[in-house]
Amino acid sequence: MPPFKRLFSCLVDFNYICLEAIYMISHQISGNIMGKKMILLLIFGVLAAYYIYTPLPDNIEEPWRLMWAWFAELLGISHFMDILQFFMSLREVPVRSDENVTVMQTTFNNVPVRVYVPKRKSEILRRGLFYIHGGGWCLGDAAFLNYDFLSRRTADRLDAIVISTNYRLAPKYHFPSQFEDVYNALRWFLHQDVLEKYGIDPERIGVSGDSAGGNLAAAVAQQLIEDPDVKIKLKIQSLIYPALQTLDMNLPSYREYPHFPVLPKSLMVRFWSEYFTTDRSLEKAMLFNQHIPVESSHLFKYVNWSSLLPEKFRKGHVYNSPTHGSSKLAKKYPGFLDVRAAPLLADDNKLRGLPVTYVLTCQHDVLRDDGVMYVTRLRNAGVQVTHNHIEDGYHGALFFNEFKIEYRIENQYMSWLHENL
Repeated sequence: MPPFKRLFSCLVDFNYICLEAIYMISHQISGNIMGKKMILLLIFGVLAAYYIYTPLPDNIEEPWRLMWAWFAELLGISHFMDILQFFMSLREVPVRSDENVTVMQTTFNNVPVRVYVPKRKSEILRRGLFYIHGGGWCLGDAAFLNYDFLSRRTADRLDAIVISTNYRLAPKYHFPSQFEDVYNALRWFLHQDVLEKYGIDPERIGVSGDSAGGNLAAAVAQQLIEDPDVKIKLKIQSLIYPALQTLDMNLPSYREYPHFPVLPKSLMVRFWSEYFTTDRSLEKAMLFNQHIPVESSHLFKYVNWSSLLPEKFRKGHVYNSPTHGSSKLAKKYPGFLDVRAAPLLADDNKLRGLPVTYVLTCQHDVLRDDGVMYVTRLRNAGVQVTHNHIEDGYHGALFFNEFKIEYRIENQYMSWLHENL
């Protein structure tokens, strides 16, 4: 390796240490102009090192903008979840109607939601879409600019009532709090009197979500099947690059894109572990794929990628038998083996009752194989599934406003909803 590239390699290998140093130095020399310049220089150096040493695939649009997005997320999330949440809160927008959509803030069964209602008159009952935001169960809000924009666009383009829900976040609250909030809000929404209030057709209701929101959407859709008190059922579910399993952190997609911008493997594992506990021992075990006890080994059949992934995704990879870990973590934090947290663990009998499904996956995403395996399992169970795989896509692409890929994905997503909801 040439000396220049070796230098940048070292910088990349120690980027977390450098970022920790940035944080510490900023407190030591916060009043020093020259010190601030040094911090900025170090930031640019680390970012440039990563960009030069680990170039993005050729088919990725606007790579520098994507790298900036990755760097902002890495700088916040690597140290303090609440710092990143603070910066995200700066992009929250107030409840505000526009010329096309009326926006209201209310609660469904004590869970805060935003309701988006088209202003134009309708002669028929409208579609209803219940949307769940992402953010690794730790971040995000229905008020976030990107989610507010998507909800407005969905309501206007589909002439639909959109319910965008919030839920309690980790690390203050752990599983099953997030699931329970979403499920309780959805059950409230599915009451006949609530649907009549908003003029919603009870036969045209769907649930949708992205990333962790896709996880929650899949989980609540499964739960509804077994709930005898819910008489109105979902027509569709739409899962956008969803996180669906906790068992195997060594899938081909995790192997291929462990350091890819926006959602590297270390960050995804951190999100998963924070969902269940602040005990970092679970994070460490998950990172090394040694968190599943031998007595739970039967669950691996639900996530065995050697049989569930098509050849194009398995190519060049060899399936290794799981390395089992201690039973201690599973006994302390049983949530990571709960089907409500990992919908891929549902058996075929439960999957057979699911509604028409849309799954969007992105090639350059550690969660790619979660979605692809779910597509296989749903189809094997007889569920009608549309799989939209974005070859040049990456995690979060639907919300990179003003990126060309964002418009393309949104149009495909909206078209499917228009045809199926």
